[in-house]
Amino acid sequence: MKLQALREEVASLHQELPRNGLVAWTSGNLSGRDADSGLVVIKPSGLKYGELTPESMVIVDQDAKLVEGEYKPSSDTASHCYIYRQMPEVGGIVHTHSPYATAWAAVGKEIPCFLTAMADEFGGPIPCGGFAPIGGEEIGREVVRTLEGQTSPAVVMQNHGVFAVGKSPEEAIKAAIMCEDVARTSFLATQLGTPVPLSDKDIARLHKRYTTEYGQ
Repeated sequence: MKLQALREEVASLHQELPRNGLVAWTSGNLSGRDADSGLVVIKPSGLKYGELTPESMVIVDQDAKLVEGEYKPSSDTASHCYIYRQMPEVGGIVHTHSPYATAWAAVGKEIPCFLTAMADEFGGPIPCGGFAPIGGEEIGREVVRTLEGQTSPAVVMQNHGVFAVGKSPEEAIKAAIMCEDVARTSFLATQLGTPVPLSDKDIARLHKRYTTEYGQ
């Protein structure tokens, strides 16, 4: 029953990607890991978002071997599974080609921390990882390497797009949505002039408040 609930959650949360303008056509994917079994639920390759159902989700083990599903899993499956193996605290991963964040990736630049909202959510810049080919574990290795020692739950991958992680699939989706939001505002700010930087001290204070005091 718990695995079925995860299938339903992952299928439903996929709709947040087109709803928030983070993907086009069939691009992008989301996965969730079941904490008890370690099995991973992920989007099938090449299906339109309107076609996704809990039954169409694919289940693999943490070595990306097919366990259940009538479709081929996402081409990013091996990288998702690599991240899960290396980051046991992660329960959800999302990949998008959201336009503003991917524009930063296209020029190989991290997204600087100009904004209080970014300090809150990411605790500093959103780092840029190096280029890695699609289809194997290479992207996953670069995501893990880039996020090591970072407070950011998101990374822009050079020439590719966004990967975001969270304790749950919903947390990963939130990180991807917020990544695109601050990427857009930061880009617009650079067109107006030279953005005013936040100090490291203010960034740390804002991130601590947001992660320990904000909300209910």
